[in-house]
Amino acid sequence: MSNFATILICLLLTIILSNFGSYWIDKLYTMPNAPLTFPDEVNQRARYRKPLLTFAMFCCTFYFVEYSLLPENFYLIVASFFLLLITFTDFEQYVIFDRMTLPFALIGIAATIHLNLQLNMHIGSALVGGGIFLILAAVTRGALGGGDVKLIAALGIWLGPHRLFNVIITGCIAGGIVALIMILLNQKDRKSYFAYGPYFTLATLIDLIRFSHLE
Repeated sequence: MSNFATILICLLLTIILSNFGSYWIDKLYTMPNAPLTFPDEVNQRARYRKPLLTFAMFCCTFYFVEYSLLPENFYLIVASFFLLLITFTDFEQYVIFDRMTLPFALIGIAATIHLNLQLNMHIGSALVGGGIFLILAAVTRGALGGGDVKLIAALGIWLGPHRLFNVIITGCIAGGIVALIMILLNQKDRKSYFAYGPYFTLATLIDLIRFSHLE
């Protein structure tokens, strides 16, 4: 594939996905009883979303279509789309919407079947990972939310057991370091809610990029 064709495809995909994604987030924010943490700061907290989402989406699409439009690359672009949207909603409003997590998980099942991966292993990792985080959410009394539990289950479907474990470890370490820094800077205290979801989604993006390169 020529460089011009690659860039053109990436631009088209980026424009479509980033605009639709930002529109979708805005619609979810305006739903009745939307569980927003900062309902009076929606516009302020989302002021950099469109340029950042567009840039990140272009980087992902360019990386995954650079060589060819294989089915694997298509699924990776779709996964990147959902991961980025979840990252933004959790950073902006500390919320992970089921309306994003559910289709993300279902597409993960379709990808697992289509690519002839071990479906039982991926479903098992979703159940185990989600179950462990459900226990942690109960033990920590809200430090982890239901959205985090469902996100980990969805990531288990996409990644399988070993890669999910690596993502969880990476996300916990990265999130813990950032949380500690914010506490030291008096931006948070130990009782404050902290969004861990973005660190799991970003760790997953890095994992997808790394493994696609190895393949």
